[in-house]
Amino acid sequence: MSGESIALIMSGLLLLGLFMGHPLAFVLGGTAVLGALIAGKGMVLGIVISRIFGDVLDNYVLIAIPLFVLMARFLSDSGVTDRMFEALRHLMARVTGGLGLAVVFISILLAATTGIIGASITVMGMMALKPMLQYGYDKRLASGLIAASGCLGILIPPSIMLILMASYAPGLSVGQLFAGAMIPGMVLGLMYALYVAFIAWLRPEWAPPVADEEQISRAAMWRMLIVEAVPPLVLILGILGSLLAGVATATEASAIGAFLALLIVIMRGRFQWKTFYSALLETGRTSAMILFIVVGATAFTGVFNITGGLRASQDLIRGLADDPYTLVAVMLLVVFILGMFLDWTGIVLLSFPIFLPLVGEMGINPLWFVVLMAVVLQTSFLSPPFGYALFYMRAIAPPEVSTTDIIRGVLPFIGLVLVMCALIIAFPALVTWLPATLYGG
Repeated sequence: MSGESIALIMSGLLLLGLFMGHPLAFVLGGTAVLGALIAGKGMVLGIVISRIFGDVLDNYVLIAIPLFVLMARFLSDSGVTDRMFEALRHLMARVTGGLGLAVVFISILLAATTGIIGASITVMGMMALKPMLQYGYDKRLASGLIAASGCLGILIPPSIMLILMASYAPGLSVGQLFAGAMIPGMVLGLMYALYVAFIAWLRPEWAPPVADEEQISRAAMWRMLIVEAVPPLVLILGILGSLLAGVATATEASAIGAFLALLIVIMRGRFQWKTFYSALLETGRTSAMILFIVVGATAFTGVFNITGGLRASQDLIRGLADDPYTLVAVMLLVVFILGMFLDWTGIVLLSFPIFLPLVGEMGINPLWFVVLMAVVLQTSFLSPPFGYALFYMRAIAPPEVSTTDIIRGVLPFIGLVLVMCALIIAFPALVTWLPATLYGG
């Protein structure tokens, strides 16, 4: 059977399984088995199993994933972000759109300390959505801002997605990807803040200031902000400082982060054995889900490669583009479309084996391309019909905020993500400058 035929068959089986509602991990693994049998190469499954044990179970970098998940849960249990949001809310109370700006800044802080999208959106939604609606914020602006800002966690380090990308991108380290994504992530967050400020100026009734009677003294406000800002800043410095300085690897930095987050919980007097046990269980469930997808995707790409589907897919993409920038545009369009139906884990694990060899052939900087792809994957959480951020917002939003409001609210932020991609293409130094400064080359 030709590579083109097996590529069509396996792609069709993958889409069929997903649209039937089956979990991605089992769809990937099942498609791999069926693809090998249909191609008459059932013996390749033994090779694939060996690859799974070699590439997944022996991958030291992947240990960082459960540790960062555990750190995120500890930080959520500490309640530190609740008080910081209150401080920022009072700090910006007199500013039109100030509550929206507080959401962006706290979301950036959450992104730099947790990197778990569901946790960030849920925490910010629980804290900010009800007050924003009470103060008269437009439903679309409020829900779209919380959803988009919460997604910054997959781009701003430490990010589980960047860790997984590094483990499947030959020649790139976690530290390089963290450094490369730092500036684009912060700039994207700044763009969100500027958009809120612009909307507040253009439509003041969409983002009104807080009433005067609810404001507190500046001394109390700054004291609250300083006290609450110290623990997460220490956590950020402990993780990124040790990693970017070369003192610790990604796995060791994740262990430092989990330990510091546990200390924050203890120091704030919120440690309980019940919540500690619950954090361990949630970490196990989340990590198992991610690693099951990794195993399934490894099986899928292994069979896809051996049966010729990988080569056929690469030839198809080569035929669509003659120059590097057109090739990059085609690949980013594929990622954008896949983001409407798959989560980032499946997209990364399915696309990297196809895209990265082509990127190497065209002489494109792989670090620049991977970070650019990470930026585009922001849209995978926001794009209907299957954007996870939309589901998280729907779960916590009150009945007066409709699903249509949420979808219309995220559309401008999808546009800002695409603008950020254009900036990275026009100014590659946004990605390459910091890694070159820290690591040379």
